[in-house]
Amino acid sequence: MASNACTSNMLKCVKRNLFSYFIQCCGHSRAQHSSVKSGRKQLIILGTGWSSYSVLKTIDKTIYDVIVVSPRNHFLFTPLLCSTTVGTLEFRSIIEPVRNSGFRQSAHFHLSRAVGLDTEEKTLVCESVLKQSLRYTLSYDKLVIGVGSLSNTFGVPGVSEHAFFLKEVADARRIRNRLLHNIELAVQPRIEESEANRLLHIVIVGGGPTGIEFGAEVYDFVEQDVARLYKQQKHKVFVTLIESNQILSSFDDRLRSFATKKIKERARFDLVQSSVVEVTEMSVKLKDGKVLPCGLVVWSTGLQPRDFTRSLHVATNNRGQIETDSYLRVKTSGDTTDVIPDVFAIGDCADIENQPLPTTAQVAEREGRYVAKFLNSNCSSDTKPFKFVSSGMMTYIGGYQALADTPEIKLQGFPSWVLWRSAYLTRLGSWRLRMQVPMDWMKTLVFGRDISRFE
Repeated sequence: MASNACTSNMLKCVKRNLFSYFIQCCGHSRAQHSSVKSGRKQLIILGTGWSSYSVLKTIDKTIYDVIVVSPRNHFLFTPLLCSTTVGTLEFRSIIEPVRNSGFRQSAHFHLSRAVGLDTEEKTLVCESVLKQSLRYTLSYDKLVIGVGSLSNTFGVPGVSEHAFFLKEVADARRIRNRLLHNIELAVQPRIEESEANRLLHIVIVGGGPTGIEFGAEVYDFVEQDVARLYKQQKHKVFVTLIESNQILSSFDDRLRSFATKKIKERARFDLVQSSVVEVTEMSVKLKDGKVLPCGLVVWSTGLQPRDFTRSLHVATNNRGQIETDSYLRVKTSGDTTDVIPDVFAIGDCADIENQPLPTTAQVAEREGRYVAKFLNSNCSSDTKPFKFVSSGMMTYIGGYQALADTPEIKLQGFPSWVLWRSAYLTRLGSWRLRMQVPMDWMKTLVFGRDISRFE
């Protein structure tokens, strides 16, 4: 009897081991096996932002089986994101489904996030965003890390709980709902005037392009739609823009002065040079102790690395970005110049040695194109190192006026606004979006913004 029991236990153990081996094998991407059969190398791209999407659009798919791993299944045209917060544009007019770019197999796109990386074994651990208990492993020949970054709260109490960020479509939807919620609540019975004033006070923290453009969209919304539909509330809406240094610090001095002048001329729009030390559900506290009651706080003050970026055992700079060489290959950790030849890092999550660059869409897109061409050439030694030459910057400041800071010209006012819209229209990711965006602009001009509120 004891012998039979022992034999039975051994059989169970063998079955368990075989099952574990089977699960482990299944954990690898099905595309891995097709790559072996086809002879193509397997390229994994992390993220669907500007840098990663640029790689996906440029890579030669006759050389690589391309696998994309991202927690979102679309590319977002971020320069126009602020326009969706007040209904100037519709959300779906600035997003392009990633699957439209074409995949060899439907399983080559994973709606998941990367949670672990072994560069020696060339394996990536992923976690499904649809079912968090589902974890699996993918193998790669080449890996491109373009996971982007998060908004930096700088450890200020209450920011994560009470402030709104503006990096994703979901963020813009939340801001839009809060704006409409506050305006509608302010007109209801038994709402005291002091409470109505608080609800209609919008605080923007950060005077970079995102903060300025969001303030511009709010200004247009108030002047064109709130004035028409909520006549009594127009003069109660107040916007405070808080910046610790100076607004649009990366722009030409003359253009920055023009923007500052125009913003200060606006009634019920205040520029405050200070820093925020606390955000609560109903107010913002400044460094000098002043408390600003408000109904909405939009936080746009900088970037910090994602958890995945922090978890990597590679070289990073003092801001937590992955350090790369001039070919955008990830550098190994420690005091060394060695690189991981099959792993690249691009976009906001990365920093190039001896070539610090701004974390902008323009930089990310160029890096993505460079990496794709480098991979298409089979990482040829004839390839020149990456060099970035800026095409300039543009930003909208409201009232059909914008700034254009390019190497050739410095424009401001209405002509710059025409250039701003024209340039962004040509940069949209597909012809579908190039048709939808002008239609949205025309509808807004003729009929006004849609103020329907929905969760």
